[in-house]
Amino acid sequence: MITVFFLILFFIFYKGLKNSNIYTPNLSIKKDIPIFEAKLFDSDNFISSKKIFKENKFYIMNIWASWCSPCRLEHPFLLELNNQKNIEIIGINYKDKIENAKKFLKEFKSPYELIISDKDGLISIEWGAYGVPETFLIHNGKILKKYVGPLDINSLSEIKRFIK
Repeated sequence: MITVFFLILFFIFYKGLKNSNIYTPNLSIKKDIPIFEAKLFDSDNFISSKKIFKENKFYIMNIWASWCSPCRLEHPFLLELNNQKNIEIIGINYKDKIENAKKFLKEFKSPYELIISDKDGLISIEWGAYGVPETFLIHNGKILKKYVGPLDINSLSEIKRFIK
């Protein structure tokens, strides 16, 4: 009886070891964007997500911070996307000091049409982000693609193909 018990226990543990414990996020999600109200960067005014995103237009929602080293790496790619006529870039400034964020934007130039302040990180959590930088490609109120980590030449090319 004890032998059978240990065989069953061994089988359960053995089966568990075979399963992957690595989480892979769904990067092509096509779900509705979160509805939120947020404070505008460097202002006491608030804005609703319903007023930000218009139909038949592409948007990039980029979560960034001045203290984020990978955000510096992706910044030239955001500036390149800002040169595209049919896309608008919205920034979410994540858990940052306003003075540092302003200095970052002055030094590197702002690619953002609009920046939302996310001092406590709750808006980013609503978007399903779990780090910075993260970028979302949006069209007609739907998230078409999520980019975890800094944008690079490959993600830039992919975004340009989407918005053509």
